Amino acid sequence: MTSSETQSFLILGATGKTGSRISKRLIEEGHPVRPGSRNAPIPFDWDNPSTWSAALTGARAVYISYQPDLAMPGALETLQAFVSLAVEHHVKHLVLLSGRGEIEAQEAERIVQNSGIDWTVLRASWFFQNFSEAHFLEPIIEGQLVLPVGNIAEPFVDAEDIAEVAVQALTKPGHAGKLFELTGPKALTFAEAIQEIGSATGRDIQFIQVPSESYRKELENAQLPAPWVDLVLYLFTTVLDGRNTAVADGVRQALGRTANNFSAYARRTASTGVWNARE
Repeated sequence: MTSSETQSFLILGATGKTGSRISKRLIEEGHPVRPGSRNAPIPFDWDNPSTWSAALTGARAVYISYQPDLAMPGALETLQAFVSLAVEHHVKHLVLLSGRGEIEAQEAERIVQNSGIDWTVLRASWFFQNFSEAHFLEPIIEGQLVLPVGNIAEPFVDAEDIAEVAVQALTKPGHAGKLFELTGPKALTFAEAIQEIGSATGRDIQFIQVPSESYRKELENAQLPAPWVDLVLYLFTTVLDGRNTAVADGVRQALGRTANNFSAYARRTASTGVWNARE
């Protein structure tokens, strides 16, 4: 085993919104990165524990992004098994992406905190990039985002900020044993976020609130698996009940600067054309 292999960073969810950005930053800084995904040269699959050992071999630190969500049934048991194996493989540092306001996510934090090795927790609010790289993109292109959430504000956070904090935690001293609560600098309702995107694109994009049971029926009609339907409704009706509206200062604590704001993200993203209406 080469010395570079023994110092590699295993980035789980390496093709996701945070993992891809973390991997890019680490590579640009010259660090050896092992991508943790199903299609990586050394595959990693949360649902296939036989893939874990090879991915962990030679890793000095691991960024843990659990898919699809820490609130899914069985997630905590899976995470506990993975963390135990990471300790057996002499991993030195675990950096966990956690979520605000989720009981299950806080239980996941305790699993990492009780691992016996260095840990850092990134407890993040909902991402800016959910509007441009995930579930909300297609409805925004079509001009209408329909969700079962009302006038509840969320301090959405930039995945770029999360990535920068994660890279600092992985590569610099002084972050072990710390929990950073990562939010944007301002809480916005979904209607306000869509208004920002509409302003940035020059388009009339509508936000429409629907009852949760109506939304459930739509998800079921789309043949989404039952556990996913339950997860989506849990996130919109429980996590987004106002408990996470307060802005936190984790980005400043970790990076010494203010968190990126949604308006700048909306303008930057609009300039790429990703939200343009189809001809």
